[in-house]
Amino acid sequence: MGEVTLRSSNAKGSAWMAGLCAAVTLFVAVDPLRLSIIGVDPSFTAKRVKQPLPSQAVFPQDANSRLERATKMAVEYGAMGPESLAFDVSGNGPYTGVADGRILRWMDGGWQEFAHTSSNRTSTTCKPGQAMPHVIKSEHICGRPLGLRFNKKDGDLYVADAYLGLLKVGQQGGEAMRLVTEVEGSHLSFTNDLDIASDGSVYFTDSSSKYQRRNFFLLVLSGDDSGRLLKYNPRSGETSVVLRGLQFPNGVTLSKDESFLVIAESVPGRLLRHWLKGPKAGETEVMAVLPGYPDNVRVNEQGDFWVAMHCRRNLASMISGAFPWLRRALLQLPIPFKHIYHLFNGGPPHGILAKYSSDGEFMDVLEDKSGTVVNFGGALMSPSFITVADMSQAEQLHVCRVLCRHHRSLRLLMCRKLSSYKSAEFPCADLAAIRATTVEITPNKVQ
Repeated sequence: MGEVTLRSSNAKGSAWMAGLCAAVTLFVAVDPLRLSIIGVDPSFTAKRVKQPLPSQAVFPQDANSRLERATKMAVEYGAMGPESLAFDVSGNGPYTGVADGRILRWMDGGWQEFAHTSSNRTSTTCKPGQAMPHVIKSEHICGRPLGLRFNKKDGDLYVADAYLGLLKVGQQGGEAMRLVTEVEGSHLSFTNDLDIASDGSVYFTDSSSKYQRRNFFLLVLSGDDSGRLLKYNPRSGETSVVLRGLQFPNGVTLSKDESFLVIAESVPGRLLRHWLKGPKAGETEVMAVLPGYPDNVRVNEQGDFWVAMHCRRNLASMISGAFPWLRRALLQLPIPFKHIYHLFNGGPPHGILAKYSSDGEFMDVLEDKSGTVVNFGGALMSPSFITVADMSQAEQLHVCRVLCRHHRSLRLLMCRKLSSYKSAEFPCADLAAIRATTVEITPNKVQ
């Protein structure tokens, strides 16, 4: 009798545990309280992300972690989040867009407001120096200028604003004029970067047709493939789709001879080459598989390409990318954002700059492995860094001269001192020693 009672109790216990597990599974799957990171997006769909072959997943490292030698300086007057860097046709600048919607210009030893992208900005909503959560919440009102390029022929500044599309600013600055806000009848969701061909055509990226910049992490986690490469014809005013089906197309740059475009595709972590001229015109191919997840890419005077990344690949991101059902199941759990972020991004962010030849051959890599100085390569989200990797030697020299002339407390990072210089002058860098590093341009005054 006792044995029968024990078996009955065990059966009831097993049934109770099975019921509890079923209830928990159902609760997690339905997520009625929106506790998971993807709970804010009921339409979230995880898509497969193509992963590199095992032989492609082994990348050289910067044994000396050279980016760790950078020196941080305090950000003043709320100039947060410089994303891109450009010099005007006279070599003046640099110009950069910041998180509150302004485009700033370095002039007379300090930052001055040159332009803004939104006509709806107010001094209260878009006030510089506000906390990052407020800034992100107000981006669609204040504007968020990302990619910047000057047209070398007419001197106008073209701007890719994440929310407002493709815009243009005249040489006098002020409010930007909108050029492209929609394509094929649908509004641009996430305009990101651009480059201008010698014939005036503007190539630019729309990172997603579903997610906006403030939801970029959902874009990354989903593997959304609605990104596009677009072309604006300034003569006709028409915009056409060059490429579709991209997973977070980010930076874009023309090759030195303009025979092809290079697109940094962030989610799969690779550089794409799209041919514009020659026997392969119209074809797209993988130019390079990257060690991490890229943002901007720029060509130098030699025709090589520098690409900025914020972390290296890791096993978790590669497995979850290859198996979207597994990624969806994990994201359905009520795990805090910071843990999800570290898991899918290979731990805490750390800056990486990699150099590739025009044939896609790896040439060099610079890292801050600790992430203590440059933790978002290429100033992707850091509030105070601008990359020199984007610049030609002439532009690097201009920055060197401007900073040394007007602001001795500013520094070119990771540059060797000249063998001789006056003691009253800040030691500027030898151009031969500048190698895709970071300049932190933080003036004590923003006018």
